[in-house]
Amino acid sequence: MNARIFLKSLGLSAILLFFSGAAFPADYIYRDLMGNTLPAQKCSVKAEAEKRAADPYNISKFTKKFCETQGYGWYVSEEKNQGKMVCEECPGGGGEAKFKCHMEDVVVACKRLKPGSVGMLPGEG
Repeated sequence: MNARIFLKSLGLSAILLFFSGAAFPADYIYRDLMGNTLPAQKCSVKAEAEKRAADPYNISKFTKKFCETQGYGWYVSEEKNQGKMVCEECPGGGGEAKFKCHMEDVVVACKRLKPGSVGMLPGEG
């Protein structure tokens, strides 16, 4: 009697194990984009302007915007290159020169789900 219950539970476990591993991989579309960040609105000392332009939060914010410009469903896969620093002197100085800096040629990899790759039933499509 115990062997019969054991075999039934073993069979049920095998069936559950088979269906639990039926997750289908999602296919993605990838696209590399290059863009420039915007300089801060306020002029500041060169060291402060460079620090503000190279801030990881600032770069992440702009890379997210780069991907979102591609349309609905695009998001950042990887920040590949943070680009190069470009600084411009602000007019009207005074005692110490003030600057506005930004990053040029920032490269980001964007991705989105390939249409129809997720949510289909086995044997369809």
